[in-house]
Amino acid sequence: MSITPKLLALACALSCAITLPGCGDRSATATQQPGTQAEDTALPKPDQPGGSITGMSSQPGPGEVPLTGEPPPPVVAEPADQVDLLNPETGLLPGSAPSPDPLQAGLPAEPTPQDAVAVIGDYYAAIDAGSYARAYALWSDGGRASKQTPQQFADGFADTAQVVATLGDPTREDAGAGQRYIQVPVGITATATDGSVRRYAGTYTLHRTVVDGATAEQRAWRIASADLREVKP
Repeated sequence: MSITPKLLALACALSCAITLPGCGDRSATATQQPGTQAEDTALPKPDQPGGSITGMSSQPGPGEVPLTGEPPPPVVAEPADQVDLLNPETGLLPGSAPSPDPLQAGLPAEPTPQDAVAVIGDYYAAIDAGSYARAYALWSDGGRASKQTPQQFADGFADTAQVVATLGDPTREDAGAGQRYIQVPVGITATATDGSVRRYAGTYTLHRTVVDGATAEQRAWRIASADLREVKP
């Protein structure tokens, strides 16, 4: 059957109505190619490498939890940090107790060289007062270092009416194995019951013990020996 011009025009109109390719304006139905501006506007772009998810930092700082792995260990204070915590008044860390004061703890203070000089002063003060037992006890080992009994010691001053001692400065303290020694120079003026006067000069050596467990008596200065010579006018 032959197609008349009228039928051909009708077929073309129907095909254009259903947007068949090749009919009408091509710009209205053109397919967008990848990378065009229209696609860029419609679809979101992925984040660049190294970005973050859920709003968390991709490089956590101190105290933050990384995206993978365990939380970082707690910060440990360095010794320098502890210095900042010291109490400026006590020099101690919070909660620390100060070391006990030896005097407040009931511990005896360590004798000094001047304490040794005082022992010799007490010794002659006791003799001058007739307190021979007191003077005898100032020798080491309970008086036995005098190499006399208490009675022999007292009898040695039977004819002494008065005694005056002049004390010099102590010499340097010497240390031994758990022992301490010191010398005290003296000048003695002794007046007898008959009125005669005799003078002596020399040194007293004093001793004390410093070992652990020593008693207060053993730690105190006591007379160990004497080296006295009469001074002739």
